Parts: sequence; structure tokens; C-alpha cells
Amino acid sequence: MVICFLANGFEEVEALTPVDCLRRCEKEVLTVGIGGVIVKSSHGVPVIADIEDNELKMSPEIEMIILPGGMPGTLNLEKNKTVSEAVDYCAEHDIPIAAICAAPSILGHKGLLKGKKAVCYPGFENELEGAVVTDDAVVVDGNIITGCGMGAAVEFSAAIIEKLFSQDRAQRLLKTLNVKR
Repeated sequence: MVICFLANGFEEVEALTPVDCLRRCEKEVLTVGIGGVIVKSSHGVPVIADIEDNELKMSPEIEMIILPGGMPGTLNLEKNKTVSEAVDYCAEHDIPIAAICAAPSILGHKGLLKGKKAVCYPGFENELEGAVVTDDAVVVDGNIITGCGMGAAVEFSAAIIEKLFSQDRAQRLLKTLNVKR
């Protein structure tokens, strides 16, 4: 199961594109609303999450977590205890973490990017403490996947699919979306 956290102020495309792509690949995805099941995006779009954060339990069923960006969504994710516990749980159990836009800053602040290649939304580079910052759209380094922002949401999703399934499965997904890679 993949967990995608949604906090008020999240970037819609960065959150829902991976959720959509994973569900197209028949992967179970659980959206977790921070502070409630109805979460408003950075552009005021209300989204109903599957569960709220206080219902989430860390378990071996978790295969990956996704941290979408957006403001103030990233700040709301970072200050949430459940999100912090989930990031720590994944880091301790070698479970992949995907973060896009401003959200890689959460990993930087926790020291999880030291010596790793990573990317983020322009202007957040100093928040990726210890990272080797690139100008790629998406970077995969070990179990950390980072994306630069909304325009890279499909490529970010393909990297997630490749990590969880295979390169072939990611290519097949992109073909169904009519995306050339």
C-alpha cells in the first residue's frame, strides 16, 4: 500500500497525479488527510481523503509514502506528527519516500538527503541539507524520489511506478497516457 499525505495547501497535480497513476496500475493507495478527511488544496479545491492522519498506523504493509508540495501544504505536512513518524518509519525500514516541489525540504531538514542527489522547486535548494542538488525534473537516489514541481508530476509518477513495479510497467503507463519518454 502507498500512502499519499494531503495537508491544507497541497498542490493538486503533485498529489493526485501519482494517486491516479498508481491506481491505474492497480496499486492500493491510501490518501491521508492532515487534520480531517476534507482537505483544501493550494488553489481552494476540496479533496476528500480516505482517512485522517490520526487513523493511520505504521505497518509493514506500507510500501512507499508520497509527500506532495505546495504552500502552505509542505509546511503543514512538516509540522504534523503523523507525517514525521511516517517519514522516520520509512527511513528506518528502508521504505521508499517520494517528495515533490517544496516537500523534499522535509527530508532535508531530517537529514535524509545527506550525500544523495535530489531536486526541488527553485528557491528551496538550501533546505535540502547535505544533498547534491541537480536541475533534473525528477531524481531517484536509492529509496528517495524527488521531483521539481507540478510540471514534472507525470515523470515523478512514472519514477514511482518504476520503483514499485518495473521500468516496463512505467513505460506502459506512459504509453496509455500518450506521454513520450
